[in-house]
Amino acid sequence: MTARACVIGWPIGHSRSPLIHGHWLGRHEIDGSYTKHEVTPEDLEEFLTKMPEQGFVGANVTVPHKEQALALADHADEAARAIGAANTLWFEDGKIHASNTDAYGFLRNLDQEAPGWDQSSGSALVLGAGGAARAVLFGLLTRGFDDIRLANRTRERADELASHFGGGIAVVDWEARNDHVEGCALIVNTTSLGMTGAPPLDLDLANAGSCTVVTDLVYVPLETPLLAQARARGLRVVDGLGMLLHQAEPGFERWFGVRPEVTDDLRQLIIDDLSET
Repeated sequence: MTARACVIGWPIGHSRSPLIHGHWLGRHEIDGSYTKHEVTPEDLEEFLTKMPEQGFVGANVTVPHKEQALALADHADEAARAIGAANTLWFEDGKIHASNTDAYGFLRNLDQEAPGWDQSSGSALVLGAGGAARAVLFGLLTRGFDDIRLANRTRERADELASHFGGGIAVVDWEARNDHVEGCALIVNTTSLGMTGAPPLDLDLANAGSCTVVTDLVYVPLETPLLAQARARGLRVVDGLGMLLHQAEPGFERWFGVRPEVTDDLRQLIIDDLSET
């Protein structure tokens, strides 16, 4: 019987998940399918309830459904609970199980592209306090980072996020962000600044150490102004596309029984698609 999985969102046309999972299904010659479905927030609960009888083994969930999906789940893992959102669902014995693989994808991307990034220091500067920042902070805390500096244009949101996680995170003023670059092993942009059509992130990397790794969750464009500045200074840089690719691995394995790999072929497939659109 063909195993079915999908991605659910509102809207959903922009999602690259079908390309990613379709590539893996073909590579591993699996009798399965992965589709995308536009579901309104009002219809989400009914849609999820009916999925098992339609042959679905699970789903990815994207905006604006991640928080609601977590609330509707019967069981949620530590990552989903800590991040406060679910992006991966599967069905067992009539129950909805939920996870959040964004932190996993963030860490795997750094591990692959900048090996040893987490060995030199426990200090990091995280810019932004939205959903992506939640996943990044959870990931850094699980890796033992105990000096995380969090800056957001609206300080109140940063304060709320730091309070959510407890210790290890110090909120710093957005206007003072340049003062906290020095001594950081890792600098992460989780904001939309630098995205195509948005203003660049104004961050001075002059005081960054030679071993600092700079990563930007923005992947359109792949080389953001922040990464270009870091590269010009000889720092290690990691673009955001790998996080998108790696976060898909756990769901695929759970639904289709094979652990996939993020390869150059897959990366190029998504880059080509981004170029076309």
